[in-house]
Amino acid sequence: MLQVLASAALTEDRLHPRLTHRSSWAAADGTLPVVDGTVIRLDISHLPSGATPKPVWLWWSGTDATAADADRLWQAYLRRFDIEHTFRLFKQTLGWTSPKIRTPEAADRWTWLILAAYTQLRLARPLAADRRRPWEQPRSPDRLTPARVRRDFRHIRPQTACPAGAPKPTRPGPGRPAGRKNTRPAPRHDVHTPKKTQPAERQKKRSTTPKPRRTG
Repeated sequence: MLQVLASAALTEDRLHPRLTHRSSWAAADGTLPVVDGTVIRLDISHLPSGATPKPVWLWWSGTDATAADADRLWQAYLRRFDIEHTFRLFKQTLGWTSPKIRTPEAADRWTWLILAAYTQLRLARPLAADRRRPWEQPRSPDRLTPARVRRDFRHIRPQTACPAGAPKPTRPGPGRPAGRKNTRPAPRHDVHTPKKTQPAERQKKRSTTPKPRRTG
């Protein structure tokens, strides 16, 4: 993590970025709006690698920022890595985007199940052993990541009480007979994508020094 001097955070108020017809502004017509904001310059005192630190420039879509606002904003910027790694855990480890869900309500229920599983991993940290890979550094029990806790969760689950009853043995249903068409097709939802702007046609420039024509 970067070691930053809080007194080195300087702010410039009422500055706006230069917007272009790209990304979320690709479908905008006419003149783009002027979005006032605050530019924060963050001077870094030390880098863990020993490299020469360079100032970090941040832009906030608010105005009239105080010194407390500037400190809160650059500290929140440093915590963005935790948010990115959390979403990566949801998708790659817990399977947030793996099922093919048909309705928004089912997607909400699946998201709540993922959050419940993530909460269980957080709460089970003091009970888990560090089952690290050969290339990973050892960590204390209070510093285990949810992914490491998940590796030892199969040893923790038999020691905890389960409020649910034992599952009943059953067999899968016969399914739709072969050759019969699906009478209940899944609904299709159109995905909104911004329209691409048509590139301006380039005008052919006439050469100021034309080649002489052959006469013979």
